[in-house]
Amino acid sequence: MSTNNPRYDLWAPETRANPLPLYARMREEAPVVRLYDPHLRTPVWVVTRYKDAVELVRDPRFTKDVRKLPAEARDRQARSDAMEAINQHMLMADPPDHTRLCTLVSKAFTPRRVEELRSRVTAITNELLDDVRAQGSVDLLDAFAFPLPITVIAELLGVPVEDREQFREWTNVVITPPLDGDFAPMQKAGMAFIQYFQKLLERRRAEPRDDLLTALMSVEEQGDRLSPLELISMLFLLLVAGHETTVNLIGNGVWALLQHPEQLARLRANPALIESAVEEMLRYRGPVETTTQRWALQDTEFHGHVIPAGEPILASLMSADHDPEQFRDPERFDIGREPNRHIAFGFGIHFCLGAPLARLEATVAINLLLERMPRLRLAVDPAELRWREGILVHGLQRLPVRVD
Repeated sequence: MSTNNPRYDLWAPETRANPLPLYARMREEAPVVRLYDPHLRTPVWVVTRYKDAVELVRDPRFTKDVRKLPAEARDRQARSDAMEAINQHMLMADPPDHTRLCTLVSKAFTPRRVEELRSRVTAITNELLDDVRAQGSVDLLDAFAFPLPITVIAELLGVPVEDREQFREWTNVVITPPLDGDFAPMQKAGMAFIQYFQKLLERRRAEPRDDLLTALMSVEEQGDRLSPLELISMLFLLLVAGHETTVNLIGNGVWALLQHPEQLARLRANPALIESAVEEMLRYRGPVETTTQRWALQDTEFHGHVIPAGEPILASLMSADHDPEQFRDPERFDIGREPNRHIAFGFGIHFCLGAPLARLEATVAINLLLERMPRLRLAVDPAELRWREGILVHGLQRLPVRVD
């Protein structure tokens, strides 16, 4: 297989701008289909129906741990030593390793601990909105949606907030595989992450603090089998996922409101709808388009197809959340939708650990944005907006707005 299936080109620019029409066709014609990923240059199976997606993430015949695959399959997946190193976290693990790793950080994201962050999230939001208001016209992603969550997660971890632009640069490289097949920049960014955290860990061992980084180090030192490489990989995951999800949740959510002025007016008139509105933003244009890859442990039959051992398979969360078998009138953006059992944060044991924090940040940020910016509007024609490449993260490249 050397070219993508032209009928279902998920990576085409027009599809990146709006994947929903293609996903509707795939659910009808090819709910489980083998495509070619032009970024990774490998075949990948894509599952698009809600029930099938939920079934896939629960199916023990598929693994998240690439180390369990046959040698040939492992070699196909290996892209760089650095990327392999920073992928030794809970998102790429099966039980019991997943259970052990998840337990180590779960206390940092309990509903009570997250709620304690509300006042700090509110303060950061208001500071950022002061700057936005003074400028009048901004890229809302750069000026607001990015600095809020990266500041929160950096403070929570104990990572210097002043390094946030460097994190953003590394993250953009790591989560967007190149179309030209040159993985050297990804390897360089991955190695930079490792070296950065190695130096930070050395400083924290010399000067412990009351933060999650010090807490995770203490667990390691108490012999809970968290290796130094697992610790660095966990920090990478928490830092990247801890801001990337919320950046695009806020960006996509504001975009959806501006595209649906009747829903924007409804939320302005009744701010108590904000929690329901955020859930609909997650369903309608969630920040994570697909799950990360799983691999068949052996030749595996799945809904009429045999997935060869070692071949990757993923579920489209966005497609599942627009499945008419699960949602009434799924293409309609309705901030009061009920019920709304979306899977934008995943499902099962790999459900996003930081979901409570992302929800808190989005509800506070969007509510205050609308309250303080009554004339918020796009500064460009909607057709000029461009979306990010790749099918893992779904988000805008820029969101120019006027607030005066």
